[in-house]
Amino acid sequence: MAANTISILKPSVNNLTVRIFVRAAGLDFEEVDVWGKKGTPEFLSKDPADLTPLLEEAGLPKGSLWESCAIMAYLCDKHDLDGFYPRDLGRRAMINSAMFYLIGTLYPLVARATYPTLAFPQYPGEVGSSQAGDELKARAQQDAMAALAQPLEAYQRFFLDGQQFIGGDAPSIADIRLAATLEFLRAIDYPLPAWVDEYMGAIEATLGDAYAEPAADVRGYVASVKAPAS
Repeated sequence: MAANTISILKPSVNNLTVRIFVRAAGLDFEEVDVWGKKGTPEFLSKDPADLTPLLEEAGLPKGSLWESCAIMAYLCDKHDLDGFYPRDLGRRAMINSAMFYLIGTLYPLVARATYPTLAFPQYPGEVGSSQAGDELKARAQQDAMAALAQPLEAYQRFFLDGQQFIGGDAPSIADIRLAATLEFLRAIDYPLPAWVDEYMGAIEATLGDAYAEPAADVRGYVASVKAPAS
């Protein structure tokens, strides 16, 4: 039995993050695709938030852990993977900041901009999940797309200033989280700045199949929703 069991949904970039990481880190893991199986009493008993990715591992106080950044940070600390998550407090603070900024600012914009195209349910309380008309929903999606430029620029100017990756010479867990997230922007043909294409290409080239193999599932899903109906 694998040391780590990870419940995943293949089309999700949140799940892609951990799928890339465990491969890049060379960890012993088993993936369980729970597409169509979430929300069951069995799953909710382990994960009352009903979220993926979900790590199940014997060292956890309750045996399970969700949230991609928390999973990666935990596994880095447990397995002394300083290359992905340095113990130096200053460098770690930058990686934490980059991940929290993504979760709190960038990803909500990515979700509002891409979920309508991806046919993913949108979050309660937002225009996309409301009874608003199609015109207002389309305007909200366009507004989110327009707002993406500012946080992307912040990554370039602050977190990547003078270095190839947020982690410096090699990708960190913050880089994996960012690159995976940006995969969804292909769904809306977002005009990515040249530096983003170069950055994502460098991460994939550095991580090799650890990135490309699970990313193929997200890319395949994106291609399927963009394909014209027959």
